[in-house]
Amino acid sequence: MQVAVLGAGVIGATTAYALAEDGHRVTVIDRQPGAGLETSYANGAQISACNVKPWAGPQAPLQALRWMLDPKAPLRFKPWRLDPPLWRWGLRFLANCTATRADDNMRKNLRVALYSRAVLGAWRQRTNVQYDQVLRGILHIYRTRAEFDRGRAETDKLNALGLGQRILSADECVAHEPALASLAQRELAGGVLSPDDESGDAFRFTAEIARLAADKRVEFRFGTTITAFDLARGRLAAVRTDRGPIEADAFVIALGSYAPMLAHDLGLRLPIYPAKGYSITAHVRDPAAAPTVSILDETRYMVFSRLGDRLRVAGTAEFTGWDTRIDPVRIEPLLDNARETFPDASDYADLAPWCGLRPATPDSVPILGASPIENVFLNTGHGTLGWTMACGSARIIADLIAGRAPEIDLAGLGLSRFG
Repeated sequence: MQVAVLGAGVIGATTAYALAEDGHRVTVIDRQPGAGLETSYANGAQISACNVKPWAGPQAPLQALRWMLDPKAPLRFKPWRLDPPLWRWGLRFLANCTATRADDNMRKNLRVALYSRAVLGAWRQRTNVQYDQVLRGILHIYRTRAEFDRGRAETDKLNALGLGQRILSADECVAHEPALASLAQRELAGGVLSPDDESGDAFRFTAEIARLAADKRVEFRFGTTITAFDLARGRLAAVRTDRGPIEADAFVIALGSYAPMLAHDLGLRLPIYPAKGYSITAHVRDPAAAPTVSILDETRYMVFSRLGDRLRVAGTAEFTGWDTRIDPVRIEPLLDNARETFPDASDYADLAPWCGLRPATPDSVPILGASPIENVFLNTGHGTLGWTMACGSARIIADLIAGRAPEIDLAGLGLSRFG
């Protein structure tokens, strides 16, 4: 079968690879000059099944109001902006802020994340793909006793669902990650270790998977912009581009935050809004003072990941539409927290700041599976969990296109849940 994958980020590249493994002829279309050059480029660098708690929850509305006027807050949005897509998305978000829905959405995310982690492990063993991976888990740290208590309660919930986390004292955190010693002397209440999660360079991974897909004769049409669609008798016949039409038997929309714009031309309404995330990447000066295990700072809502001789610091979210400009004010908290948490790890001089648009759904659950158009499939809306869920999502789409039943239950993951 001829399959066209729209998008060459980590979602599109892994989808192409999974389809090629099944023997399909695959064409990937992307406007960028290479794979993984947008949201996959410099993210938090985590494969984090431990981070499946949805943004929408009972505490979210009050928390968002407290942060609304703080330009350095972890979450920034301006509800007074003339932005109807954000208003519509926000109303759906508020509907998901009940305890019952939050728990249900967390279960859905964990189902996909655990499956994807297993698929990634199988691919790594089969292909020996390298991406500065660190297989020492992810360590959540808590700076206050109250936060640590809440973290332990969430750990109990996730462990009951099969995640397998361990609660650590402050001393045990330092034993697992010695670079936390200076923080432990000042403020470290404890931590939670997710030993089976991992970290690495998502861009390098995406580029390597795209290379492996190309070795299986996947054709990548880079520098190609989609302009329109040719629909005929309830099916998509071809994608029109600025370099000519591309025909296929099946199509996969893996366009991240840009999926709603193009899907609208197909009559599909995808409730996805971009959450702009930021990161900085610093050169490691003293390896002993920089973390090796990936760290999720639950107090500051930031991530630290070691990528060889680099330290990635990521966090914050902005709801400011499809604006990809870097706001220097949003970089400051990342730099300040890095200097305070790991002061000797780097001189933090030659930084590489970055921002990317993460495709967020109102319930923080991806949109996976068939669409109302017979031969169009959806693989988008993964939010902050794109790399975490990429391999499993790719395998799911490949199974559906092959007419096989996916290996996990897709209930509640499709577009139909939005009515």
